[in-house]
Amino acid sequence: MKFKSRNCVSLLTALLFSASAFAASEEKLDHDNSILSVFVQPSISFISFTEREYFQDAIDTIYYGFRESAVTHAETLNVAKQDFQKVNFCFPVTAGIQWQFREDQFLSAGIGFIYDNESVVLTDRKSNTHSYEYTLQGIPLFLEYRLALPKNFITLSTGGLFSIAVRWYWTLPGTEIYTTWGKLEAENSPFGAGFGVSLGYLFASWKNFKLYGDIGFNSISVKSDKMFSAIVPNGPDEKAKWNLGGIQLQIRGSFGLWNKPKPKDDDDDDDDDGDKKPKVKIIDDVKDSVKTVQDSAKIDTSVVLDSAGIADSLKTAVQDSVGTAPENAPVPQDAPQTSAESANVKAKGD
Repeated sequence: MKFKSRNCVSLLTALLFSASAFAASEEKLDHDNSILSVFVQPSISFISFTEREYFQDAIDTIYYGFRESAVTHAETLNVAKQDFQKVNFCFPVTAGIQWQFREDQFLSAGIGFIYDNESVVLTDRKSNTHSYEYTLQGIPLFLEYRLALPKNFITLSTGGLFSIAVRWYWTLPGTEIYTTWGKLEAENSPFGAGFGVSLGYLFASWKNFKLYGDIGFNSISVKSDKMFSAIVPNGPDEKAKWNLGGIQLQIRGSFGLWNKPKPKDDDDDDDDDGDKKPKVKIIDDVKDSVKTVQDSAKIDTSVVLDSAGIADSLKTAVQDSVGTAPENAPVPQDAPQTSAESANVKAKGD
């Protein structure tokens, strides 16, 4: 039990460390772009093995036999036992290949290995130890259909993709129970041995690597043509059947072998354009301002030149009208008088 606890803590620590490493460079994805990928999936499984009571009854029977065989009180104190744990949990590992045949829809095929060893130690009246154990072993083959749920349907504030998966299991040779007292092999039906359902979440990704976390339940029911009484003392005299499924917590790490082209990020393009366009606009505005100033300067210069030309023209006209008179010659005084006399003559005529 302590050994299993240490293994459980070590596995969880390793998984958390891996998840943290991937999450540090997590990409927010709207879709899983892998078309063909391979995956490895370690998990923690709580097996629905209710037949464990047969083995606990056998241990209790042996223990009470040791106590009855004790002669003295000291020998009675030497007798001790351990009990099988109440819950069978183990660490199945599966691996397989996944194909995205349509956007957000995946088909997978994989194979797994289930191994759960339970052992106890009893001490007899002479302080001799006796070890008893049973081991559940399974080699399941499965097909899986997984559907990624759209983000507008369900998501978290941090992004990521939810998915649901359903599986159908078959068992391969090697699925068995072997104990201190014997071995019991399972029959492998071509029609399958059970089903599984799970809810998953794509919580980390880096380039072509992705990490999914799943929680689910599966049922892998098997049977044998032998009886439990063949592998455990005082077991029932009926054909044995048991279940290797239960509640599972899974971490799936996948690597895309063939991926869709990465879509362009429109937001990033807009941001880039937004960074560049203002710079171009500023430069254009500066050029336009300089051009305007230059045009204004040209216009002002033209006005000055035109004004100077007009002044010269007027000066030349005045000089022509007075003949060869000097520039500073006074204006004749009789000109206004002649005008006045003409006015008087006109008045007299009236």
